[in-house]
Amino acid sequence: MPVLDAPRPRVVARILAALRGASGGPVLLVAAIAALALANSPAGPAWAHLLQTPFGVSAGNSAFVLPLVGWVNDGLMAVFFLLVGLEIRHELSEGQLASLPRAAAPAVAALGGMLLPAAIYLACSYGDRAALRGWAIPVATDIAFSLAALRLLGKRMPVGMAVFLTALAIIDDIGAIAVIAVAYTESLNVAALLAAGFAWMGLFALNRAGVRTLGPYLVGFVLIWAALARSGIHPTLAGVAVAFTIPNRTIEERSPARSLEHELVFWVSWLVLPLFGLANAGLRFADVSLRTLASDPVVVGIVLGLVVGKPLGVAGATWVGVRSGLVRLPAQLTWRLLWGAASLCGIGFTMSLFIGALAFPGGARGAEVRAAVFFASLLSAAIGVALLARPMHGGARPTRR
Repeated sequence: MPVLDAPRPRVVARILAALRGASGGPVLLVAAIAALALANSPAGPAWAHLLQTPFGVSAGNSAFVLPLVGWVNDGLMAVFFLLVGLEIRHELSEGQLASLPRAAAPAVAALGGMLLPAAIYLACSYGDRAALRGWAIPVATDIAFSLAALRLLGKRMPVGMAVFLTALAIIDDIGAIAVIAVAYTESLNVAALLAAGFAWMGLFALNRAGVRTLGPYLVGFVLIWAALARSGIHPTLAGVAVAFTIPNRTIEERSPARSLEHELVFWVSWLVLPLFGLANAGLRFADVSLRTLASDPVVVGIVLGLVVGKPLGVAGATWVGVRSGLVRLPAQLTWRLLWGAASLCGIGFTMSLFIGALAFPGGARGAEVRAAVFFASLLSAAIGVALLARPMHGGARPTRR
């Protein structure tokens, strides 16, 4: 009689291997759609109540309690930022940002793509002090969705296109991390911040001592996260800080940093980001109206910042850099392709929602932020794909004078 259970481990291994090689973008999209459906269903109020249910631990007079949505946004997203930090470190050490000539073009593009959207938002929100807190919402690019949109076009896109967009989005992430650290820190607990600093130096000392086992670094990650959560600095930044302490030197096949990055891609793509979307993308249509949205400075600033400011900032800054001779773009990257990539940078979904939650805590203007980010991201994706899907006619490349 055949043993039916025998093939299961092999099948599971194949499924996991396929998932590791696939993009998590569609799963994030499904999670966002599910959040919308859930928020507008009869179960919507119960779901909203569950997200605000407090969980945590307490000992004596000390307690560490967060609502469920807080554990997702502050806890699980710290793992996402750990992955971002590892990717940034790799790009700085041996990737597209390892040398000035390679980094110049995406750096110039990213800078323009951050400054112009922020300026547009500030102009739209002038006179509304509460709305001004959201100036950084249209600054960030969602790298998962932007690259997923690019993949829809298959092999028609030159390799340099994906490289340029990836490097641009990573530099964009660096800017967003700096914004989170500086703009959304209102008060500091010096003792907790010092504790986080000492823990970080301890991890750095382990690195210098040649400790290559990941366990101590992951324990340090948890300790630094807890200290930052008490310090007033957003605890997700613990991920970025710890990423730069994990050994990155290859001795055998792969360094500990690259091994951890490889493992985290799966969990972040298929668990962390979908849970974030499920917890944060719920928009009750009954809470908003088109007339209200069209007149709200937060909504107008986000939509114009992402849909107009991002492509104009990215393409405009690149044009200035190329014409001045400061940068040189990859081969086969025409102006039309550049405009398409610049439009895809207006997909702000994950990072824009995350910064929106920091800018307007407690759910204030949450519906407006979600509606604006959804609309702007969908419109940016549609414009970008439309520009890139047009048949190639050998358009002129941006040339250097």
